[in-house]
Amino acid sequence: MIRNTEENCCRPEFRRKGTTQVPVWAESAFPMLVFPALEQTGLVSHGFTTRLGGVSRDHLASLNLSFSRGDREENVRENFRRVAEYFNTEESRFVFTDQTHTSNIRVVTEQDAGKGLTRPRDYAEVDGLVTNVPGLVLSVFTADCVPVFLVDPRNRAIGLVHSGWRGTAEKIGRKAVELMRREYGTRPEDLICAIGPSICRDCYEVSSDVAEVFQKAFPGKEEEILSGKRNGKFQLDLWSCGRLVLEEAGVPAENISITDICTCCNPDLLFSHRASHGRRGNLGAFLVLR
Repeated sequence: MIRNTEENCCRPEFRRKGTTQVPVWAESAFPMLVFPALEQTGLVSHGFTTRLGGVSRDHLASLNLSFSRGDREENVRENFRRVAEYFNTEESRFVFTDQTHTSNIRVVTEQDAGKGLTRPRDYAEVDGLVTNVPGLVLSVFTADCVPVFLVDPRNRAIGLVHSGWRGTAEKIGRKAVELMRREYGTRPEDLICAIGPSICRDCYEVSSDVAEVFQKAFPGKEEEILSGKRNGKFQLDLWSCGRLVLEEAGVPAENISITDICTCCNPDLLFSHRASHGRRGNLGAFLVLR
């Protein structure tokens, strides 16, 4: 259990799965992970939370960002207040997804401010958000699934999606790029993107029927995204899939930052559905135009 003390604001080391060494700790008192490539655009503030820095307890300790995992509402609201303070904004500026593992994406406007946190959502089954409105904090929640950040510096537009295995197979990242092109004139070659902390290939075992879905979705890339096991199960690489989806949409490989932090390999620092067998809170990915 993570103790609720000032020790939560230390900067522990993650067990990493590669050499990219991203994301990194933000230079702030609040423990938040950031991608240097996104920060260097000068256009956005963003972050990916850890289990550190909140007030929740026991298996939800300490920065749980879910109202539906058995936490006390006042704890979750205090945790969001701290996230809002990190972004120097109010909770009324956050906009939530309504994640049901779809590939549906909503265009967010000023009229959506606060939906999901300070007032009810009037939409359902939305796993991605795009906007060109400054100050709205796009919000996605994960506990092994992949958050994908998209920043268009030329047209001052952003997108953030929740990409589980179904959303990845349906190529939600590409759909976000296409929606940003239609709405904001985004050119894929201008996008700066990041694939956030999520479950790694070594930890993500899937059944043969899921593997078949990905073989069909990524023909000719089976060896890159899948490896087999003797028991008929497969190891699926969502990070590589996410990169392929963005590249298919026209985003240059050099514009895509890919995490090397696995949620399942770091259960003391990150919530993981698989590592905890479902007894966990939610992490948050956030993106806001300055």
